[in-house]
Amino acid sequence: MPITSQAHLRPLRDDDAAAILDAFQSDPEGMSRQGDVVDDESARRYIQRFADNAAMDAAVVADTDTGQLLGLVTVMRDETNRSGWFAYWMHPRARGRGLATRAALAMASSELTDGGLDRLELGHRANNPASGAVARGAGFILEGTQRGHFLIDGERHDVHTYGRLADDPVPSTEPLPWASGARPWHRG
Repeated sequence: MPITSQAHLRPLRDDDAAAILDAFQSDPEGMSRQGDVVDDESARRYIQRFADNAAMDAAVVADTDTGQLLGLVTVMRDETNRSGWFAYWMHPRARGRGLATRAALAMASSELTDGGLDRLELGHRANNPASGAVARGAGFILEGTQRGHFLIDGERHDVHTYGRLADDPVPSTEPLPWASGARPWHRG
């Protein structure tokens, strides 16, 4: 997968299945926290899960030149509390270029303004400092550590939790642009 230096956000599409499968196969251990994608069919089900759930918003980080999926930013919305659980991942070959931070910033800002949410929260394993850097770069504030919160392969892992409120300061980082005509969420 050749990667250019330019990217934007766009809706998740059915034809992203091959790139999703490639991401999961390129980093099985790291991507296992994102779901169970092991073949073409499970990649299609992964996409369908977002399409079928009106409470879940998703934006693809896409290479501007090729349209190829480089990563995904998602929000599981809780309309009752006007909050959302925030998540992101990048294809292993697209990591380390600041795209996750810029994508997370764009998605979080959209959800906290046009999306009508007041609060976003996320958690990452304490032994994944890169994810914490993305969260902080997207304006999330560290709120605490949940000891032994995630159980992964029989081992307990501490989780750092972050929150971002609608009235928190917005970082000066340049967010990724949205593709022309793209909406930050897939709801109708």
